[in-house]
Amino acid sequence: MNSERTSNATLASRVGPQLRPRPGGFWRGLVSSVVEWLSFIRFSHTVFALPFALAGMAVAARENRGWPGWRTFGLILAAMVSARTCAMAFNRIVDRHFDALNPRTAHRHLPTGRISLTAAWTLWTLSGAGLVAVSWWLNPLCFVLSPVALFVICFYSVTKRFTPYTHLFLGAALGLAPVGAWLAVKGGDVTWLDGLRMFVLAGSVVFWVAGFDIIYSLQDYEFDRRHGLHSLPVAWGPKNALLAAFLSHMLMMAGLLLFGLLCRFRVAYLAGWFIILVCVLLEHWIARRRSLNWVQTAFFRLNALISVVFLAVTLAEVVFQGGFRLRF
Repeated sequence: MNSERTSNATLASRVGPQLRPRPGGFWRGLVSSVVEWLSFIRFSHTVFALPFALAGMAVAARENRGWPGWRTFGLILAAMVSARTCAMAFNRIVDRHFDALNPRTAHRHLPTGRISLTAAWTLWTLSGAGLVAVSWWLNPLCFVLSPVALFVICFYSVTKRFTPYTHLFLGAALGLAPVGAWLAVKGGDVTWLDGLRMFVLAGSVVFWVAGFDIIYSLQDYEFDRRHGLHSLPVAWGPKNALLAAFLSHMLMMAGLLLFGLLCRFRVAYLAGWFIILVCVLLEHWIARRRSLNWVQTAFFRLNALISVVFLAVTLAEVVFQGGFRLRF
């Protein structure tokens, strides 16, 4: 018996600490896996579309001070997460070969094998099915329109192969966010004024996204041109593309101002509009005056600030009523 214990102790010492169970190893592995999947779908970029969706929800539920109830709110969040996960998974799948060739994207999960293609397809299927299921729980109109939404948000990923206006398709995909949230609250009970407000807000998001995606695509100008991929910088040249991005953002600013007028918003919204304008101008200053290494700053931080400011001032107008009114 003693010799057996000695033998076991000797074996344990030879195995070494690397194979011994480590306290908390399971939880560290779980957290690491979650972080990996969140990075795969660029979960941090949810900050772009989600605030506009929540703003649309708040205006649609204006009679109740912007609150549609916990059930509807939770389902809207679930729909947003499902839709964005589905779109990003599809984008990573169909672009995996180009990502492997592009030095800027070669480190992504599918080219490096950190996530398998089968796992990515599974995530795409489950998230798409999740959006349809959540839409069914919301209301019949959302359920009927859910396949259309799935098509639009996934179709963007293939447009770079045949049109330089791929940026507008990405804008349309994100522009569905406030429309979907609005319909989640209202269902089929949408007035003509609701429809006009939704159209103007969605259009503003389309031009906002198209503008900053043109700037972002400048990073891949040489790669896209060599590999036959389409974008506005490739088709028009970087300088003309930057001008198109600026015009797109000016249309966005006009749309946001019109949206405030249609909603009869007040001084808080106007102040937020000016902050957004400053962010847009700063973004274009960075794109023109700084190296492409600064594009990430212009793309993420400033545009995240734009969406958060828009949500904050919209909530302020909906929740806290009274004061100066913007009139037609």
